[in-house]
Amino acid sequence: MRIMVRIDDNDESFYALQWVLDNLFSGLIAPLEAGKRAGLLTLVHVHQPFQPYGFPGARPGVAAFYPSTTVLDSVKKSQEQITAGILSRALQMCKNKMIKAESVILEGNPKHMICEISEEMNVDLLIVGSRSLGKIKRAFLGSVSDYCAHHAKCPTLTVKPPKEASNK
Repeated sequence: MRIMVRIDDNDESFYALQWVLDNLFSGLIAPLEAGKRAGLLTLVHVHQPFQPYGFPGARPGVAAFYPSTTVLDSVKKSQEQITAGILSRALQMCKNKMIKAESVILEGNPKHMICEISEEMNVDLLIVGSRSLGKIKRAFLGSVSDYCAHHAKCPTLTVKPPKEASNK
């Protein structure tokens, strides 16, 4: 069974990963696949591309601002370091449970990229964490978990954090 877990920099995605490790791999998948290669866990992280321009409205006649290549390189390096830290933490969680995992790093709109890669990789189950946004916030900010639940071609499991964690 191929399982994909979306990982980002919020605690809810790490809670979802921990839930998968505690409940799916230890309880369900290992006994079902005893003697065979254990299920494959894929961790997917998507970061949005840096938009290297701005539209300052205060100055007439200025249409756009483009940062120097030094600034662009600095932002890319920072994104790479943040991504490495996120995936390092997630892979260590898997290693602590003796679960073999692979990681995939993508750039683009997270909700679209996750649905695309889950289809390309023939994922059997997509796991996403939920920030438990209210209806209004979800309407304005968008919800990756909600989008994936409706558009992914595979079954999607949304893991909500415990109530005490979501009330912070």
